Amino acid sequence: MLLVTDIRENKERIIEGLKKRNIEDLSVLDKILEADDNRKKTQFELDNILAESNQLSKQIGELFKTGKAAEANELKEQTSSLKEKSKKLQEDLNNYKDELEAYLFQIPNALHESVVAGKGEEDNVLVSTHGEVEEKEGLPHWELASKYDIIDFELGTKITGAGFPVYKGKGARLQRALINYFLDKNTAAGYKEILPPLMVNEASARGTGQLPDKEAQMYEIPLDGFYMIPTSEVPVTNIYRDVLMEEKDLPVMMTAFSPCFRREAGSYGKDVRGLNRLHQFDKVEIVRIEKPENSYAALEAMKNQVATILEDLGLTYRILHLCGGDTGFASASTFDFEVWSPAQHRWLEVSSVSNFETFQANRLKLRYKGEKGTEYCHTLNGSSLALPRVLASILEHYQVEDGIEIPEVLHAYTGFTKIS
Repeated sequence: MLLVTDIRENKERIIEGLKKRNIEDLSVLDKILEADDNRKKTQFELDNILAESNQLSKQIGELFKTGKAAEANELKEQTSSLKEKSKKLQEDLNNYKDELEAYLFQIPNALHESVVAGKGEEDNVLVSTHGEVEEKEGLPHWELASKYDIIDFELGTKITGAGFPVYKGKGARLQRALINYFLDKNTAAGYKEILPPLMVNEASARGTGQLPDKEAQMYEIPLDGFYMIPTSEVPVTNIYRDVLMEEKDLPVMMTAFSPCFRREAGSYGKDVRGLNRLHQFDKVEIVRIEKPENSYAALEAMKNQVATILEDLGLTYRILHLCGGDTGFASASTFDFEVWSPAQHRWLEVSSVSNFETFQANRLKLRYKGEKGTEYCHTLNGSSLALPRVLASILEHYQVEDGIEIPEVLHAYTGFTKIS
């Protein structure tokens, strides 16, 4: 969530960043400042009363020691009155804190100055395209998966439901090869590998912004108060929830593989064919925790990391800078990577690389001690990469008359060079 101090000190910048999201009514910002004023005023009054009460308690103790019980009892009546006042002030303080948090949870992150305004994906800015955009007459990946018996969508529907495919034989081995290759590329670039839990509690989901914004997309386990993770970003970033770091320990660079679980309510049509949109899928993530002044250089480094992997796989891809209307709730700036699907004649998103600035760190209470004192960190993450659509693009791009060739960079991981 936004920092109240930032709203106070940089209100015009915040307003400009929020208007790019097509938010017209920003009266909530004034409500935030009013609630914070009430909170601070009440905290000041409460602190004064508690200090006065503590001072009286010391005096009462001294009076009893010196045999002045009558005077001590008179002061005790004053302390009783102060306790009642402090109780009421504490209740008011809690209410103002709750009110302030409720307002802050309503508003998304203010967008970075580099993000353009726009209504939706049609207004996203094309940064670059790499490779040739070819429209082949070959089979789409779901038909290739059936032909060579490497992914069984019907079996997954039988076992669980639509959107839960079963990978088989060389399909399973290719999936595992991609996971290991992505992790090896990321660790070679300096990212520390993490194997996180697949379920998180409510505090973790709130810390990275999944709650209260994305409840409809998450699978919940009500009996235990857990949520299945929609991405490993959630548990990995929460490693540093409620942590005060030393400046020398920054940056933190982590990578993690996990299955991801998303309800994807409302999906239909061509967007859900085959591997295009799943409820369970595998993904390798990269996460960084940075000093504020370094975070946009880190964002560029993460973009380069994803680009290098796609180039090694020989896939055609493009990079888009998302406009205000298409940028996620918690992000200040996001770049999407899309690979070309030759048989479907369309682009498929495989990665989002985002800088959240202090938005997550404020929720997480993730700070560091530097020369200027205690400051909030910036958090970033990116898919490096989401597997289903990468795999779909590989199957379609590398299909030949008698099978599917495997990208050379994966040969050492698969143990085979062709599916036939």
